[in-house]
This record gives sequence, structure tokens and C-alpha cells, in this order.
Amino acid sequence: MTSAVLAAAQQQLPEDVGKAGPFGLLLLVLLMIATALLVRSMSRHLKKLPRSFDPADQEPAVVVPDDISELDQPRPGQELLDTLRRAPLAIEPPRNADDDGGQGAPGRS
Repeated sequence: MTSAVLAAAQQQLPEDVGKAGPFGLLLLVLLMIATALLVRSMSRHLKKLPRSFDPADQEPAVVVPDDISELDQPRPGQELLDTLRRAPLAIEPPRNADDDGGQGAPGRS
């Protein structure tokens, strides 16, 4: 048994031992490209973050008026918000067959 293992080891050429070949190079290049894309994506996301998460550094979310006369003034975009609230919904619930007079859905027989 030992002689068979030694014979197999002697048949292997020493210059072929330890070489990765073109598949290893391709895999290495693909991993480097994936890493570069991930670093690029992460840097974009980090640019969107605020410089500090300290509440003292952030702007207040609610603007408090200085005097009572400012309370009666409409806020910018308030008319648009009121119009959108009164508008019908874009997505309606599914209709039953008896809702449309028993005709069934269009295109069905």
C-alpha cells in the first residue's frame, strides 16, 4: 500500500503542484470587483448620514411660532394636503359580482 502512494507521488510533476490556474485567477478578479462595488455602495450610504446623531446638533422637527398671529397663517403646502385628503383612493377594494348588477366582471363569460 505504501509503495502505491509513493509511486503516485513520483508520477506527479513538481511544476504542476500548487498552481491555481485560470479558474483561480478568474475567481480572484470577481471577488475584487465585488469588494470594490460593495465599498462604493457603502460610501454612498455613509454620505447620506448626518454628521452627528446628537439631538442638540439637529434641527427641530416642529417649528414653534414666535407669536399667536403666526398660528392663523396657513402652512406651505397645506392646500395641497387638504386636496389629497379629499381625493378618492387610488386603490379600491375588489368588487363583488352582485355589486355591478349581477353582470360579473368585464371580459368574463
